Amino acid sequence: MKIQTNQNINVGVDTGKFQLDIYIRPLDIYFTVPNDEKGIKEAVKTIKKYTPERVIVEATGRLEAPFIMACAKANLPFVVANPIHIKRFAGAIGQRAKTDKLDAKLIAHFGEAIKPKLSTLKPEVMQDMSDLVARRNQLLVMQTMEKNRLQILPKSLAMTIKPVLTLFKNQIKKIEDKLVKLIESCPDYQAKNTILQSMKGIGKIAAASLISNLPELGYMTNKQASALVGVAPINRESGRFKGMRKIQGGRHQVRTVLYMAMMSAIQSNPVFKAHYQKLVAAGKPKKVALIACVRKMIVILNSMLRDGVLWEAPKV
Repeated sequence: MKIQTNQNINVGVDTGKFQLDIYIRPLDIYFTVPNDEKGIKEAVKTIKKYTPERVIVEATGRLEAPFIMACAKANLPFVVANPIHIKRFAGAIGQRAKTDKLDAKLIAHFGEAIKPKLSTLKPEVMQDMSDLVARRNQLLVMQTMEKNRLQILPKSLAMTIKPVLTLFKNQIKKIEDKLVKLIESCPDYQAKNTILQSMKGIGKIAAASLISNLPELGYMTNKQASALVGVAPINRESGRFKGMRKIQGGRHQVRTVLYMAMMSAIQSNPVFKAHYQKLVAAGKPKKVALIACVRKMIVILNSMLRDGVLWEAPKV
C-alpha cells in the first residue's frame, strides 16, 4: 500500500557489512534491516510505499551491490553516490559527528540538496560483463596451449590444430563484440569506458574488466584501490626477520588483465615507459617493475574516475 505525500522523498542508505541503516527525509523515519536477502526485501518493500524521488546509496565497496540490484529490479530511482562528495557536503554543512543514523540522515540530506543524477547502472549487465571477461581469459589460455602444440607437433598434425585456433579466434571476437554492446547499453558504463580508454594502454577488454570486476574504482582511496587489485606490497616482518615485500590477495582477474594492459602501456604510453625504465635501471627485477607500474596505473585510473577527467600526460 502506497503512502500519499506531497513532499519530495529522499532516502539515505548507509551500507554496512551486516546491516543497512535507512533514513527517509523529510518524514524523519529511520529504520535498520540486516544486509541480507530477507532484510533487503523488507527495506525495498518499505521504501516503495513512500514513492521516493531518489534512493541515495553511498558507494563503499561491493557491500551495496545486492541492495542496488534489488532497487533496479523494483524500479526504484537510485543513486550510487561518491563518498568523497558526501564527505565534502558534510563539511559544507558543518556535520562532524558520526553514527549510523547520522550517516543515513546525511546521505538523504545530500540527495535532497544536491539532487544527484539518477544512476543507470544495471547490476545484471555488470555480472554478464564479468562472466564474458572470465570466459575470454579461459579461451585465451586454451588458444595459447594449442599454439604451443603447433610448434612441437609434426606438420602432418598441424591440420588438426589450425581449425581449433580459428574456432578460438572467432569465439574471442564474439565475446569482445558482446562486451562492447553491453557497455553501450548503459550511459554510466559508457562514461566510465570513455575515461578509462583515454589512457593509452587501456583497451576495451581492460576497461570492461575494471567496470565489471572493480565497480568501486573512483569511490575509494588510492591505497584501497591498490589493495583490491592486489598490487599493494605487503610487509613480511617478524622480530628480526625482514623478508621481501610481496603482493598478495586482490582480484586476480583484474590484475591479470592489467598486467597485459601494462605490457602494451610500457610500449605506447610515455609515462609508464619512463617509469618502467627508471625502475629497471635502478636494479628492480622486471616483474617487480611491471607490478609497480600496474600500481601506478590503478592509482591514476582511480583518480580519473573520481574526478571525472580524461587522461592527460604530464607536460614535459
